[in-house]
Amino acid sequence: MDDVILERHIEPQHGTAFEVRAGDILRVTDPDGEQVSDLTAFARDDTREWLSSGRTIDYANTILLTEGHTLFSNRSNPMLTITLDPVGRHDFLLAPCSPEMFQRLYGFEGEHPSCFMNLAGALAAYGIEPDQVPTAFNCFMNVQVLPSGDLRIDPPSSKPGDFIEFRAEMDLVVGVTACSAELTNNGSFGPIEVSVRRGE
Repeated sequence: MDDVILERHIEPQHGTAFEVRAGDILRVTDPDGEQVSDLTAFARDDTREWLSSGRTIDYANTILLTEGHTLFSNRSNPMLTITLDPVGRHDFLLAPCSPEMFQRLYGFEGEHPSCFMNLAGALAAYGIEPDQVPTAFNCFMNVQVLPSGDLRIDPPSSKPGDFIEFRAEMDLVVGVTACSAELTNNGSFGPIEVSVRRGE
């Protein structure tokens, strides 16, 4: 498309960061299917303002965020609105996978790629510190809340070529990953494609 101003291919278990302007349309695509993508955002002009799971869920009154819902910042300002969502199942409860998570939950010793480290590394170019990385919006992640209150992570329902689109409601710095957690991605890892186009 002629109006595409940015395209990024994210290799499995990697991440990237970039700027978008208010009104831009951000598309996150799962080219192979069953691959989660962690997405977070910061106000470009003041990175102490970031995407907030708590504010968003509070205002939407649902954890099933989809087309028509707006994602809010820790200052209660609109950041991203979901404009297209053929998949319809994503997560905004669980934090980005991290070295500590792999050790605590799975007893993994040694280095393991993680969304937290990939986000922190990519966002460092914008002066964003690791401690600023919040709970990400986990595109395509399929988390079920059981009657007991326990959480069950099922395989993503995204099929090859599925996507989700957001409209930026302010100028943003955005971080996106191809998630590194085996359980989240049904035991395998794939790439993620991102693109940005100017809004109409």
